Amino acid sequence: MTLYQALAQPFVEFGFMRRALVACMALALGSGPVGVLLMLRRMSLVGDAMSHAVLPGAAIGYLLAGLSLPAMSLGGMVAGLAVALLSGLVARTTPLREDASFASFYLTSLAAGVLIVSLRGSNIDLLHVLFGTILAIDAPALYLVGTISSITLLTLAVVYRPLVVECFDPGFLRMVGGRGSPYHLLFLALVVINLVAGFQALGTLMAVGLMMLPAAAAQLWARSVPGLALAAACMALASGFIGLIGSFHLGLASGPSIVLTAGLFYALSLLFGPRGWLRRMLPRPHLAG
Repeated sequence: MTLYQALAQPFVEFGFMRRALVACMALALGSGPVGVLLMLRRMSLVGDAMSHAVLPGAAIGYLLAGLSLPAMSLGGMVAGLAVALLSGLVARTTPLREDASFASFYLTSLAAGVLIVSLRGSNIDLLHVLFGTILAIDAPALYLVGTISSITLLTLAVVYRPLVVECFDPGFLRMVGGRGSPYHLLFLALVVINLVAGFQALGTLMAVGLMMLPAAAAQLWARSVPGLALAAACMALASGFIGLIGSFHLGLASGPSIVLTAGLFYALSLLFGPRGWLRRMLPRPHLAG
């Protein structure tokens, strides 16, 4: 097998492979920076909880309209935003912390979503919702994913400074007259819409994988926020490409292959990254930082 046959021929000959690769590119550009900000805010598990929060809304959309992209996307977006708002409200009006609120709503949402899908659909439909079918992405799904990624990048460009300041020093933001709550809610909305984009390709259970694994690996390579966002987006894109190629040649499921490739990047970063284990074990010159 030549290099062309291994790496390029599947995308040249098959339209479904090209559409899947474009979807991975759009997801990488949108989810990478959002995942980095989740990590900086110490909200990694909140991202996982939010990925399951969209399930009941997507399931209700499926129950009403079948495997309809607009209905499932709208339902997932409404459910995700509702869980984000309710979790914040519970955290501010009760002794519960926000992570505990998210965990409670996440478990309830996951059970409700699975139950709703099982009322009408088959096991195949349930697997489609939970694990996605990236190779079945069509033009409307691509438009949705591309639009969400574009909105995410434009929004982050506009509110980049207050978002980053709130990550590191929310007290300073309040002192200079900025209000963190609107930016926090806006950021949660970005998380939700990117998870809605991700569940079209990777399903609700793994949509967060392409968001968090590259972001975690990027922290072992870069120090600045722009560097982290760029490294996360590049590793997410590489994970999509390698995962698709591996699944095509080996006959594996595409979604899990992409997320496992992102996990492999994380493992390699732990070992070989500038801030990884091997670098820490090597002796350094005296007084070297």
